[in-house]
Amino acid sequence: MATVNGANNQEPVDSSKNVELDPSIRHLQAFDSSFMAVSEFPALVSATTPKIRLNANAVKFVNDYPKRNTESLEKIRERGERYFPMMETIFNKYRLPVELKYLAAVESELQAKAVSRVGAVGPWQLMSYTARELSLKVKGKYDERTNYYKSTVAAAKYLRDLYTEFGDWLLVIAAYNSGPGKVQWAIRMSGSHNFWRLQRFLPAETRGHVKRYIATHYFFENYGGITTLTKAEVAAYKKEVTEFISKQKAELAKVQVANPDVSAKPGSEVPEKELQKTVSAGEMRLNDQRK
Repeated sequence: MATVNGANNQEPVDSSKNVELDPSIRHLQAFDSSFMAVSEFPALVSATTPKIRLNANAVKFVNDYPKRNTESLEKIRERGERYFPMMETIFNKYRLPVELKYLAAVESELQAKAVSRVGAVGPWQLMSYTARELSLKVKGKYDERTNYYKSTVAAAKYLRDLYTEFGDWLLVIAAYNSGPGKVQWAIRMSGSHNFWRLQRFLPAETRGHVKRYIATHYFFENYGGITTLTKAEVAAYKKEVTEFISKQKAELAKVQVANPDVSAKPGSEVPEKELQKTVSAGEMRLNDQRK
């Protein structure tokens, strides 16, 4: 039985508070806190921030999944109004992407009494031995796996430890479903750490589980995030956004030099023609670099 690293460690303390951000750029915070510079750009500029591209291997599944599961997804949305805020608070405390709350939606549809065919229980579908390693009490009829708060804390610890092991959120989600041993075996057999290359060595249930997570994320967020990308895709996206911010800052500085009486901050009255020139120039430079 694998040991869950750090299961008995004292809970970390995080004094940071949630900050209300434009949903279209909120996901950037999970990649790098410096990306919040985008929120200081005028709306015309921030709207051109590079978007996360969905991996081609998941496009059809993500497009079809909501059509086949509309009723269950809407029920999850309704339950989520009560439980998602609590989960976000816990994930923030453990410095984890808050979008991981959608894993509970995939695991159990956010139902506390959910029981799998192999005996996993609760909203996070934890096996009894894993739950005990994570300091949950499971004895007779008393089962803390059904407690939304306590089980979410346990899941946060487990997800944190899996990320320490794999450093890739798609592999973490796969390991949460199948166990880390099967993911390590798939890595060895495929010679790759890329989920889309090693997935054929994983159980069919696990392959589908990861895709369901990505599809659920897109259903609720309307775009991808750090947990829907491979490690390599995360690195590429970070590079792209870093270059975008650098170029736009330089272009906005030129606008301010040409218009010293106005500010290039959100809500400012920077002439639209000047901003459009800035946007166009920045996009042209980024496109040239991609060629």
